[in-house]
Amino acid sequence: MLLFFATNHEHAGLLFALFAILVTAKIMAEVFERMNQPAVVGEILAGVIIGPSVLGIVQPSEIIDVFAEIGVIFLLFNVGLDVKPKSILSVGSKAVMVGVLGIFVPFVAGYWVAWLWGGSSIEAMFIGAALVATSVGITARVLGSLGLLNESTSRVILGAAVIDDILGLMILSVVSSVSQGSINYYAIIGTVITAVIFVIVVGAVGAKIFNWLAPAIRNLKISSPFFKFGLILCLGLSFVALYIEVAAIIGAFLAGMALSEATEDNPKMRQLSHGVMEFTVPFFLVYIGMQLDITLFADLEVITYALVITGVAIVSKMLGCGIGAINMGFKNAARVGIGMVPRGEVGIVVAQIGLGLAAINDREFAAVLFMAVATTLIAPPFIKLLAPKRRPPEDDIHISDVVTRIG
Repeated sequence: MLLFFATNHEHAGLLFALFAILVTAKIMAEVFERMNQPAVVGEILAGVIIGPSVLGIVQPSEIIDVFAEIGVIFLLFNVGLDVKPKSILSVGSKAVMVGVLGIFVPFVAGYWVAWLWGGSSIEAMFIGAALVATSVGITARVLGSLGLLNESTSRVILGAAVIDDILGLMILSVVSSVSQGSINYYAIIGTVITAVIFVIVVGAVGAKIFNWLAPAIRNLKISSPFFKFGLILCLGLSFVALYIEVAAIIGAFLAGMALSEATEDNPKMRQLSHGVMEFTVPFFLVYIGMQLDITLFADLEVITYALVITGVAIVSKMLGCGIGAINMGFKNAARVGIGMVPRGEVGIVVAQIGLGLAAINDREFAAVLFMAVATTLIAPPFIKLLAPKRRPPEDDIHISDVVTRIG
């Protein structure tokens, strides 16, 4: 009997946490929408408010972390549904330049700033590694709400983000190995080659396979066959991506992209997918805000260091990615640069790994955490400000149809 009540109490606590996250996210999203600001900023701030730093209503937990991971997976799956493989391939060379320079410039800048601040070479390498990350989920959310996922700059950002993930993985592997006293070059090279093959095969060949399978899927007797097949593919490729040590969101994005042409004339499948996203994505955004512990910034030195790191993170990413996209024109290069600025959950993960390996101290961890959240909050308003003023056709169903109002 006691076990029954204890279990019920745990379930009640979890349900209250999910309720508080969802309600607060929607309220803050509405507030920011009415202020003509991206709702994503309000949702992240909702996490700061209800998290340990301010009200302490909800504490980060493993279960909420799972909900957050599911949220960003379905966000990128829905983004992929609105991006055709040929549209990414058409900006391939630009995306490569943006991705490579968007890794190189921030890493070098972060390394030297940390080293000049008195950090060891290992600490400096981890700070540099934290700065190379890009949280494409944040940018995709804003671009989707503006109906701009099919813009050339958006395609460059999405393509570069995939490249960033692969190169960032390699850098993080090297830095982690150095901090432990050894580097397994064969394992690192093998992982990168596997990741590249995975992206090429799923991205380039997957769409053709699923276009061929579309009639068979459509004739299945189960209700909403494309939606159920899409869920299976999304989770399956997310698992494969993690298994080969690539971010799960890359697998989810590729799953959506592979199905984009086959489901183009299937609005019901897209509406159902958007419904899942409506529920799950706020957990991802609120959880980012919950990671920021403002009590760490009682020390003026920590505040100064955090502001410097954040400034370097913004300028270096905009500079590196902007140079990579400069042949698209200055305005488009600026859009690409600011679109690659958010570090989000990726920067937080790098910081947690560095702290776990004792490669960085609490001061540096707090600074990187601040940078990850600050860049995520700063970028969306500027993405909106720099975005071309246009609307998607009313008869098309895009991610924007739902994202605009769900925050």
